[in-house]
Amino acid sequence: MTSSRRRPLRPSFLVPSAAALLLAAGCSGGSQPSVAVPTPSEDAVAYCSALHKALPKTVAGLERGDPAPESELTAAWGDGAIVLRCGVPRPAAMADAASKGIDADGVNWLLEQRPDEGPRFTTTYRKAYVEVSMGTRFAHDASPLAEFAKPVRETVPDSL
Repeated sequence: MTSSRRRPLRPSFLVPSAAALLLAAGCSGGSQPSVAVPTPSEDAVAYCSALHKALPKTVAGLERGDPAPESELTAAWGDGAIVLRCGVPRPAAMADAASKGIDADGVNWLLEQRPDEGPRFTTTYRKAYVEVSMGTRFAHDASPLAEFAKPVRETVPDSL
């Protein structure tokens, strides 16, 4: 008869790699999105800085949590569900006479539909272009723009 000898079980420890730790940290709740910071003119930077200070703490019930890298030219609400960038270049779509626009409490916005990402709106007739990108849940809801109207009107002058 052969005796089968079992090896005693030894506890094994998994040592996570640095890459796994970074991935876990990047996927944890509450992390803010990374947003490209515009490079506007000095005049536009002054308007955008004033706008940044006047922006609401909540939009559409979403808390403000500004994106990385930290900048007075960007802001976000709801972990990136709504992202504002101030001082962006003039969108090419503004040259298209068939472009769609919307007025929200006295501020005109160019509407660009992005089916996989949600709508993007950019102010028109202002001395600095303010862009607001919204997630797909806002595909048919531009109501958050009304919450930006007063701060935009008060800090970014008309260009007409």
